[in-house]
Amino acid sequence: MRHKVLTCVSPLIAFALFLSSAFAQGPDLDFLNHNQPVLDAHNCYPYQGHWSDRIQRALNSGYPVSIEQDLAWYADPATGKGRVVVSHTPHPTGEEPTLEDYFFKQVRPVVEKAIAENKRNQWPLIVLHFDFKDNQPALLKAVWQVLGDHEEWLSTAIKTGDPGKLSPMDRKPILAITEEADEQQKVFYDDLAVGARLRLFGSARTHPAPKGMSAKERMHWAVNVTPEELLNEPPTNYRRWWNSSWYAVEEGGEPGGAEWTAAENQRLRALVDHAHKMGYWVRFYALDGFAPPDDQGWGNGYNFGSKEAVVLRWKAAIAAGVNFIATNQYEALATYLKQDAKELRPSASTAAAK
Repeated sequence: MRHKVLTCVSPLIAFALFLSSAFAQGPDLDFLNHNQPVLDAHNCYPYQGHWSDRIQRALNSGYPVSIEQDLAWYADPATGKGRVVVSHTPHPTGEEPTLEDYFFKQVRPVVEKAIAENKRNQWPLIVLHFDFKDNQPALLKAVWQVLGDHEEWLSTAIKTGDPGKLSPMDRKPILAITEEADEQQKVFYDDLAVGARLRLFGSARTHPAPKGMSAKERMHWAVNVTPEELLNEPPTNYRRWWNSSWYAVEEGGEPGGAEWTAAENQRLRALVDHAHKMGYWVRFYALDGFAPPDDQGWGNGYNFGSKEAVVLRWKAAIAAGVNFIATNQYEALATYLKQDAKELRPSASTAAAK
């Protein structure tokens, strides 16, 4: 839904401008889990009909939890009618579940129970993380509408007249975030009137590798560029977190990971400390460690090769204060994190009913 900015300032808009200025503040990193690490359930959706239990696995891992949903636009060739689906590809077949069915319907019991308990100090319990497979306007606008249908569940903030002034978030059970594309900012922020509610929050723009580098040169650059050069723009009312691959920590990323060294640990801490000092939450993706027989559709792109190897990185990321630690091994990472609100897990509700 696109909101048109009025050309004349009505008393209502003037009041909204006053409120946005009066309540603007700096980044509040404690808003999310007291600025402590959260499990980020990477690629938390089915692939081609397989592994449809991923969201239940994530919800049963404990809270707070971040759930990544990759989104695509499917247009029915017969009717032309489109819908938002969760998909690992920008070319869905129509067999994929919708965002509404796969995410919102499955989290409804958790959210409604949380609202009934009203333990606001534990909110947000769920971070809904969008990874858009493309940025076509139809998809972005449809997602905005889906979020609007559930706005009472969402942590929102008021759009300020100055993007550099961050308004406080209204604490609710779900916090929705998305990534850095400017096309997303246009629909989810720029097109809104001052005083409107932001339903989701984008990630920081990061400094890309210089053009003309080979793949090997880019990997070397990624671990040697200073944190200050890599992330050099302050947060805005819309952009409140930083999304980084592990290639910024270890040369060659997960496939190139060997012995975890003190220098790499220092690099990780420097990146996290800089992001927090700037006022950003920070995510690193994705930290897996498994043997080939244990692969559950995860692939080797993020695989350190063994559980022992990834546990070293998980522990380092937790100690460094990484806010979102992305992995496909939800249950394994959860054992190393402080988990609250265990009674909200679907498995706990099922057990209590027996």
